[in-house]
Amino acid sequence: MFPFDPISVICSIVIILAFLSLRVVKEYDRGVIFFLGKITGVRGPGLIILIPILEQMTKVTLRIITMNIPSQKIITKDNVSIDIAAVAYYKIIDPQRSVVAIEDITSAVNQISQTTVRNVVGQFSLDQLLSQTCDINLQIKNVIDGHTEPWGVEVSAVEIKDITLPENLQRAMAREAEAERERRAKIVGAEGEFQAAVKLGEAADIIAAHPVALQLRTLQTMAEIATERNSTILFPAQFMTTVQEAISTIRQDTSSK
Repeated sequence: MFPFDPISVICSIVIILAFLSLRVVKEYDRGVIFFLGKITGVRGPGLIILIPILEQMTKVTLRIITMNIPSQKIITKDNVSIDIAAVAYYKIIDPQRSVVAIEDITSAVNQISQTTVRNVVGQFSLDQLLSQTCDINLQIKNVIDGHTEPWGVEVSAVEIKDITLPENLQRAMAREAEAERERRAKIVGAEGEFQAAVKLGEAADIIAAHPVALQLRTLQTMAEIATERNSTILFPAQFMTTVQEAISTIRQDTSSK
């Protein structure tokens, strides 16, 4: 049998206890310390020495946690059934309360987030949900943050990331959008016709005040036709008389000047 060496045994026990008493807490973590079951404070980051057997430590992360809020069916204020999925960002700002006040902080935040999304979205109509998403996100965030504040948790943001509509509603919205585009096209076309009619009326007033202008415009049009195609143009005798009158009028105006 090996001889019993009390010094070696004591040294082994000391080494084991020293190993059990040393803890390393990272920069983004904190350690909540319990002494015989009673909380004594929060330590870290860095190297922490615990009293073996008498003290225990629970690590808590201070980093922002991304949590998916699973898709769930919600009935809007105007009785439309939709599926909504969201994402929440939160962090622990009080490690001591997050350990003492609630058992499973992640599950608690997830459950309260699902309930809040369902309750808040149900207060809005579908049109408001699609057009006021930023305001609804902020309202959901504030409600969740109010529930989680006693747990030492701060909600940074909540974003609705997916809204699934029924197929029949999607088709109806597509028809509505198409009808709206057609309405706008007709309005633009009508405005163009109105503006053209106004300009034509102004042109008619000018031509009525200067009859020769109509003949000059006719000659200009014929000249453009002749330039584009090798055509032969026949002028009625009455038209030629009118042209001669127009030319004589222009000559008289020139000589008078």
